[in-house]
Amino acid sequence: MRIRLNDRMVEVDAAPDTPLLWVLRDHLNLRGTKFGCGRALCGACTVHLDGAAVRSCSVPLAAVGGRAVTTVEGLSANRRHAVQRAWIELDVPQCGYCQSGQIMSAAALLAANPAPSDADIDAAMAGNICRCGTYVRIRRAIHRAAELLRGGE
Repeated sequence: MRIRLNDRMVEVDAAPDTPLLWVLRDHLNLRGTKFGCGRALCGACTVHLDGAAVRSCSVPLAAVGGRAVTTVEGLSANRRHAVQRAWIELDVPQCGYCQSGQIMSAAALLAANPAPSDADIDAAMAGNICRCGTYVRIRRAIHRAAELLRGGE
């Protein structure tokens, strides 16, 4: 099967019912997307499917079809995406395990809502669990990324 991944077409040799998470990690060697719970509850495996944040552990390869998949590796080749810049600037991660999912959820939020309130952020990020409890830093970084997207330095 051919899929559009990070703005390029790639060939995947996997069963149609294989979760996208395992296609990315095991077949395409993209390790930024993490396995967390395997039940779409924690958000560690979040990627974009046609720009929307989805849990890749619950999306079968067959559902991807001609849709565009973006992983954390495809968000920006040089860490210049506003969310990545804000995450680095504000030193958001503690252990870092959940951060690719957090970043992908935040990027989808900002693409849909470039000026989110705290309530908007809390609602959009509610499905992403951070066992280290960096939620305050995550919210601050999303506000900072929104500022960067508006041209603020």
